[in-house]
Amino acid sequence: MNFLNLIRWKNLLMIALVQLLIKYALLEPFGAQTSLNSAGIFLLIIATTCIAAAGNIINDINDIQTDLINKPDKIIVGHSISLKTAYNLYIVFTSFGVIIGFLLTKLINQSSFFILFVVISALLYVYATQLKRTFLIGNIVISFLVGSSILIVGVFELLPNITALNRATQIVFFKTIFDYGVFAFALTLLREIAKDIEDIDGDYNANMNTLPIVIGRARAKHVLSVLNFFPLGAIILYTILNLYKQPIAVLYFLLLVIGPFIYISVKTFSAKSKKDFHAISNLYKLVMLFGMLSLLLYKYVILN
Repeated sequence: MNFLNLIRWKNLLMIALVQLLIKYALLEPFGAQTSLNSAGIFLLIIATTCIAAAGNIINDINDIQTDLINKPDKIIVGHSISLKTAYNLYIVFTSFGVIIGFLLTKLINQSSFFILFVVISALLYVYATQLKRTFLIGNIVISFLVGSSILIVGVFELLPNITALNRATQIVFFKTIFDYGVFAFALTLLREIAKDIEDIDGDYNANMNTLPIVIGRARAKHVLSVLNFFPLGAIILYTILNLYKQPIAVLYFLLLVIGPFIYISVKTFSAKSKKDFHAISNLYKLVMLFGMLSLLLYKYVILN
């Protein structure tokens, strides 16, 4: 169980689930011209989750000092798993993910796509060792990487098969995937800020320059409160403009995405303790999950 917690197995499952939903709930049912068969999407999921697992491991390795203060009861590296073992696991997962990614690019005759796996792996390492200590840059980078785990499905599935005849249709599918990537980016950015506020004590002792350390916990909370309204407003606008004729879809978004998001916004205003911001962080993850599960609605929305 310690190993599963080290690689953040729940987060990896979410990545795999979203990639499968994009493939089998969005692209396949509506006849998109795709590049990957079932084996191909399986390889993409393995490559992506392995690289993500490696990123989680190297992040824990570099967070030992801050975790001693922020979450001493949840420390894995150096306790149940040795530092040497953790480094070896990082190397194994990174190598396996990049190799699988290379084989996948050969499978679809797009060797240039291999650079994506290398760049993502490198960014995860740089984030864990340097960028997460910098003001907002680390938050933006990790949010971008989360969004890229969604966008990469569109890159591999759609781009190789774009022709003059299907360009318009392929671009519509790609824009839809891009929208979900932006949603994941926005929710992750908000969640990272909430986590920084939650972990301010340990981060301060580690000489990190996170948003709450630079401008103060109270001001950071106000910034987070304001930022909440941008994705919330975008989701409400999307629901009004695109789903108003679909009562089931509207109800889904109201109950499982918009409603919880409004609750988060209200709770952020009154949040004070470490426990409050931990709960807010978990709520962001829940909203992201339900947002991604809305991919299951596409067949109903489009065909009706």
